[in-house]
Amino acid sequence: MGFDPTSDYPLGTRRPDLVSTPGGIPLAGLTLEALRSGAFAADEIRATPETLRMQAAVALAAGRTQLAESLERAAELAAVPDELLLEVYTALRPHRSTAAELEEWASGLEALEAAKTAAFVREAAVVYAERGLLVDG
Repeated sequence: MGFDPTSDYPLGTRRPDLVSTPGGIPLAGLTLEALRSGAFAADEIRATPETLRMQAAVALAAGRTQLAESLERAAELAAVPDELLLEVYTALRPHRSTAAELEEWASGLEALEAAKTAAFVREAAVVYAERGLLVDG
């Protein structure tokens, strides 16, 4: 049975069969008791790219395009290591990076198949340049 973003929302209630952890644990298996017993590690409690894309489809079907775009970027970033995410976040803070450094981050994100996030970084670089928020370099 396929996914319908208009009738399958909320996923956890109407289509829990479509929701699982990165390691494949079904939603029903994510209980406090299972966590306490060591049945899975705490880092399993993360959204998968697939779940985030389905949530983006729900948002888009509801006309919430900005939320859908954010969820699509989140889907791309789900596979990016946390340390790298923190580095990109820090680089995007005002007065932390040059335009060339932000372009390097964008290229690196594209190499990780995070094209929408790379476009977001490039857009930020343009806005930062307009507002004087880049480091001279």
